[in-house]
Amino acid sequence: MEQIFITGLKIDTLIGVYDWERTRRTELEVDLTLEADLSKAMTSDDVADTIDYAAVAGHVQAIAAQSSFELLEALGKAILDAVLTAFPVKGATLRIIKPGILPDAKQVGIQMSRARY
Repeated sequence: MEQIFITGLKIDTLIGVYDWERTRRTELEVDLTLEADLSKAMTSDDVADTIDYAAVAGHVQAIAAQSSFELLEALGKAILDAVLTAFPVKGATLRIIKPGILPDAKQVGIQMSRARY
């Protein structure tokens, strides 16, 4: 199984539990690894036989833009569900980073994985 990865993707969303977090959108950073069979693309050298990275990135950004979750965990589930539904992937691992939320930490975040059943 091969992998496609997107790292450092900026997404803008309304996220957070506290009242002050709910007053403005937050820029998060996403790393996404997709597990897919890329053997056809490796042989054909044709972009039509692979997964369009830009389409995946745009899809993730659109999900985030339309969301207003309190928790990163809920946003992560929505993103993974959408990616697994929209693209021919066998599985995906998502890391969402929320920078600057704790005064003594550079960043916090979550990582989760899902597989197509």
